[in-house]
Amino acid sequence: MSNSEKRAMETNVIYEPYIDPDYEFLDERMYPPRVCIDNDTCSHSTLIKVDSANKDGILLEMVQVLTDLDLVISKSYISSDGGWFMDVFHVTDQRGNKLTDESLIHYIQEAICATRRGAPTPTTYTTITSLGRVVRPLQMDTALEMTGTDRPGLMSEIMTALLERGCSVTDSVAWTHNTRVACIVHVENGPEGGPIEDPVQQAQVRDFLQSVVEAHHVKGEKTSVRFTMIPAVGRTHTERRLHQLMYADGDYERCNGCDGALTGTHKISGCDRAHVNIENCEEKGYWILNVRSRDRPKLLFDTVCALTDLGYVVFHAVVASKGTMAEQEYFIRHATGRRLNVEDERNKLTLCLIAAIERRISHGLRLDLCSRNRFGLLSYITRVFRESGFSLSRMEVATQNDRAFGSFYVTDASGHDVNLSTVDLAIREIGGSIISIYKTSTSRISSPVLSRSSTSSSSSSHSNSTSLRTATHTRVENVPRFSLGSLLWSQLERVSSSFGGAIRL
Repeated sequence: MSNSEKRAMETNVIYEPYIDPDYEFLDERMYPPRVCIDNDTCSHSTLIKVDSANKDGILLEMVQVLTDLDLVISKSYISSDGGWFMDVFHVTDQRGNKLTDESLIHYIQEAICATRRGAPTPTTYTTITSLGRVVRPLQMDTALEMTGTDRPGLMSEIMTALLERGCSVTDSVAWTHNTRVACIVHVENGPEGGPIEDPVQQAQVRDFLQSVVEAHHVKGEKTSVRFTMIPAVGRTHTERRLHQLMYADGDYERCNGCDGALTGTHKISGCDRAHVNIENCEEKGYWILNVRSRDRPKLLFDTVCALTDLGYVVFHAVVASKGTMAEQEYFIRHATGRRLNVEDERNKLTLCLIAAIERRISHGLRLDLCSRNRFGLLSYITRVFRESGFSLSRMEVATQNDRAFGSFYVTDASGHDVNLSTVDLAIREIGGSIISIYKTSTSRISSPVLSRSSTSSSSSSHSNSTSLRTATHTRVENVPRFSLGSLLWSQLERVSSSFGGAIRL
């Protein structure tokens, strides 16, 4: 290289000031988050109090930590105006008890602080949730995301296609809503395991599944099959991703509920659909969002998830449940800071919130799975369901070491209740993998409190008459009723004064 060329290169060098990469977390080093687990203040629930510097998406991340542990949030007070937030969650376990397990308490403290630092969630506390999901070490994996029109037997066809292409399913979650289906399947390369890294094999699997998903579709209907391979540490939370997939698929556009659900009125006696009312607070620049719906586990997560992904920021909120109903009040602004005064935007937000609340609602008979894992297990079980005339309205299955856990919600091909004698025959054919059965409520509530059967899987599968235990999906919380708007500021003031005894981590 000549001297002139070297001088030309030197003149093109751009010098920039050095910025410490840890500067982003300077406020957290100066003011680390405080997490207090309080079992003394409230007689019937544990209070989790969090006090820390604010950041985008922190509310959803904290709620995600709690819901991933299947904790029931009966009340919540949220304030994050400015650069600081103070949140309080009233929680119990699925049986309505306070949290007394020291390892669980330590895990919650570590996990919430990890979300503040952007670090991976700790995995020292391992739990199997009510739907079989397992908190386990992070790893690289291969995921398939699919959306399309729901139809009986679709999941069986997908699982069979994966088996034929030599894919081993490690986790699978599927939701159906408004005739649409969204599914996320984590797969490995055959019985030996490991991610599917060969791009040719990935393309073959994707194309094969695309043909399965598109079968019987009407021309013009949307379908999607996407292959991703990313480390779990960078992966979007599975249930949040399902919300995103169904939103992108436009399932909210088919929400047409009762007049009260769409106009926000609460005067319809006995209506258990989600009711959304949006008011404009010109003085403070907020939209005041009131949501009333049937109470159920993970309701707060679903609502906050929808608001976050739609680009809204929650500044204040009060959430409470009484009996079978839940009321949520949010003071929100758009993340861009623009005024929220467009009627079309108001209508879209209403429909999206109704869809987010109703997507997780499951219909039909719930069958719980606990089995020794083997190559092709899900293909076999879903094939038995298809041949028995069952349609899957929801599925969530996970594996841990050599075990498989999960739940299936089944109806007949028309979406009605299945014949129990047919269920008995299907369980016998599966051969002992289904350990408990629950009849879902027609009141459209999902995720009941689990009481797993103590009967062995073999005896439950070969008994002359299957024990069909009905589990009600109604959580009765003895929480006093209150006016959300009138108590918002007084509750937040009380909460802020109680952080003095918080544990600094």
